[in-house]
Amino acid sequence: MTLPAAPQSAENGFTLVELMVSLFIFGLIAVAGVSLLTFSVRAQASASARLDDMAQDRRLSALLTSDLAQALPRISRALNGDPVRAFAGTDGSRDGLLMGYVRAGWSNPDSSARAGIQRVDIVLDKGRIERRAYPMTDGTMPATTILLADNVESVGLRYREKAGWRPAWDTSRLDQMPRAVELTIKRKAHAALLTAFLVGTAYP
Repeated sequence: MTLPAAPQSAENGFTLVELMVSLFIFGLIAVAGVSLLTFSVRAQASASARLDDMAQDRRLSALLTSDLAQALPRISRALNGDPVRAFAGTDGSRDGLLMGYVRAGWSNPDSSARAGIQRVDIVLDKGRIERRAYPMTDGTMPATTILLADNVESVGLRYREKAGWRPAWDTSRLDQMPRAVELTIKRKAHAALLTAFLVGTAYP
């Protein structure tokens, strides 16, 4: 008695339908893997950007807290010899100077021939808040720049005096200082950051 021949699929491997199903399943697994990897990369980039923003906020707060706590009622001189008020402040509505002051406590690890006080400008320049420090208190250009915040959309400043808050510090007395400074920064894709700082002589 002769046995029937085995089906061709059993002798030659997968059928076309089986191969197509296998490729379809492999494609689904590959798409899922790529999607998971893309999500992980984006999440890591977003977390890194957020951590950088938080570090900027902490650096800005720490530097301004230190600077303004040591601000002095010391009138300085511009390059042309004109007097520069001890503390100047704008409302932050446009590019340029936000605050200018002279602070004490300037460390001198190299024992350079200079004073222990330093003139500092806080400047808004094309969406960047920068701290510009002068090598000498009188008659020089700023030599050191530190980035405090970038991607800035808007800045708001107020200054506290005995009678209340004022939008700019441009008093008639050149040596007069505010009691405190309130700073609001709005950065792209972030909520507004509100901070306040006591100014030198306001500390008990």
